[in-house]
Amino acid sequence: MNNQYINELMNTLEQTRIYMENGEESDYETGIQVLVECFTRHKKADTQIFFIGNGGSSAIASHMTADFMKNGGMKTYSLYDNAVTTCMGNDYGYEYVFSRPLEFLGQENDLLVAVSSSGNSQNIVNAINTANTKNMETITFTGFKKDNRSKQLGTVNVYVPSEKYGIVESIHNLMLQQIVDLIMERDGVRL
Repeated sequence: MNNQYINELMNTLEQTRIYMENGEESDYETGIQVLVECFTRHKKADTQIFFIGNGGSSAIASHMTADFMKNGGMKTYSLYDNAVTTCMGNDYGYEYVFSRPLEFLGQENDLLVAVSSSGNSQNIVNAINTANTKNMETITFTGFKKDNRSKQLGTVNVYVPSEKYGIVESIHNLMLQQIVDLIMERDGVRL
């Protein structure tokens, strides 16, 4: 059996970088610590955490909404209620399915975690802009092109240097799972 895919995944993971709002770049290990500290701040402040994404990234966002709540002991909220999503899409357009609910629910100092392989989905960009207008903190998880729009807008920006959905989504999921697992190991699970 050829391990080419696994080797590519591991190589891409090692090349994944985390960028701060000021443009400072960190390696994977340092970046994970920055992300753990960010989520820990929001846990201690008891602020709301919103996860969003489309397609496979929506599955990651939905999964992490549950894991960060149950295993991380954080106040997460899912924007994936069918009635709300279809209402927003029908009444405002799909490009506003996340930003319109954030206008109602998001508050200053809350956290938006935007997961998008391309980083260019208009509904994700609109949500980040809404979060920024409300003085929320934003973390983006993107891939594909290094200059994607979402990566330019976040407070902390995770960039996976690949144009393969499977590689990008696997690394996004792995990193988020690692973050919540580190927090759970440190704090224990609140059942």
